[in-house]
Amino acid sequence: MYQFSLNPINVEKITTKYRNIVTQIPNPKTLSIINLCLQSEPLSMNDQLPVVWHKAEDFQIYDVSGNKWIDFTSTIFVANIGHSHPKVCEAIIKTVSDKLLNAYYYQTELRAKLVNILIEITPGALNKVLLLSTGSEATEAALKMLRLYGANLHPEKTLIIAFEGAFHGKTMGSQTLGGKLGGKKWIKYVHPEIFHLPYPYPWVLEEKNMSGEEFFYESLKNLKNSGVDLSNIAGFYAEPYQGWCAVFFPKDYMQALRKWCDQNNSLLGFDEVQAGFGRTGKLFGFEHFEVEPDIIWCGKALSSSIPVSAVIGRKELIDIDASLNSTHGGNPIGAAASHAAIKVLLEDNMVFESSRKGKIIEKELHQWQSEKPGIVCEIFGAGMVWAVFIRNPFSKELDIELVDRIIEKSMQKGLLSIRTCCGTIKLGPPLSIQDDALIEGIHVLKESLNDILKEGYVT
Repeated sequence: MYQFSLNPINVEKITTKYRNIVTQIPNPKTLSIINLCLQSEPLSMNDQLPVVWHKAEDFQIYDVSGNKWIDFTSTIFVANIGHSHPKVCEAIIKTVSDKLLNAYYYQTELRAKLVNILIEITPGALNKVLLLSTGSEATEAALKMLRLYGANLHPEKTLIIAFEGAFHGKTMGSQTLGGKLGGKKWIKYVHPEIFHLPYPYPWVLEEKNMSGEEFFYESLKNLKNSGVDLSNIAGFYAEPYQGWCAVFFPKDYMQALRKWCDQNNSLLGFDEVQAGFGRTGKLFGFEHFEVEPDIIWCGKALSSSIPVSAVIGRKELIDIDASLNSTHGGNPIGAAASHAAIKVLLEDNMVFESSRKGKIIEKELHQWQSEKPGIVCEIFGAGMVWAVFIRNPFSKELDIELVDRIIEKSMQKGLLSIRTCCGTIKLGPPLSIQDDALIEGIHVLKESLNDILKEGYVT
């Protein structure tokens, strides 16, 4: 894997309305912190761009020397309403001042307010909420609910269907559900009751000359022919889009899946951990398909700040197991922050803004594609989540190292991006970003690619 340089180099000094680069990069003053982290933490916690955060406000990141970056990460879709929103900070500070830091799972007013606003805003008939801490925790709780619900219908109805290429977390259960084979080699065995259907990527549908609906039924047929009794499917696990590429399910695929679930007493669940709370231009990602889920689980942007997650479902699912509670689930500080974040999201019309700004991103990215055909290739996304496929112009393969070099060069110019390690540039700014800052950030990516090509990386 390409190694980001930890040797400070002289870079162009940059001062714009939204960016400020005044030191060598990486900042020499922060190297002691970087080295301490490398010494004391796993390498897996230190493989992103070498920027030591000192402060984060709205859509900008600052270091200790006053370097300022436009943020295209939202800390992987946590800070949807912007970093350190004043109303979220106020809610956290008030709760701390009230001396209520933890309440186990005894009731609190803060928790009651949060679960009720979640029920109010969630489309469909989902009427109960289990609060937890992380996305992986919510993923595993939902898995338990789906399997128990199926088993109550029939002892053998406990099969779960997920999708190839999907990501649902890093715990054993969530990685088993995930469709990335490399990430779960450590598990060593394939769970006998969890199966993965091929994902309906647009290039797969094009090659097969199939609609999404046709591909769904073909995939089920193949699963049946492999020996799986489809009547024993308890439920389906689906992300509205796949994180690495921002490719959404085709609407007709998902509508066919919903219809099949209705006809076969199976459940449909959506992993909204990345997609939820306005990221895709809808409040929840599943709304793009015009279907109603039986259950969803979310996290990240729920609080736009600290760890909080939730499973939102029908009463008969959420109440299915008396052991479903959590020491820190619905903790007072997280509940206060989450309630405040949701209010900001709604009152500031940020879901609409996500959709509107998504059109700006799409236009800019297609312009870039026209300027660099053969390198800037496929573009997918909606709202404020987009992916740009960067390919080697000769091999046509996704170029992971070139992407790393682009985002490293962009860091030196005042833009912070997500490292995907898969040959795609992923764009996920806070929904609050100003239009001109959004365009400026995309232009930094373009400038960075141009610089790298001039340096002779691709000839």
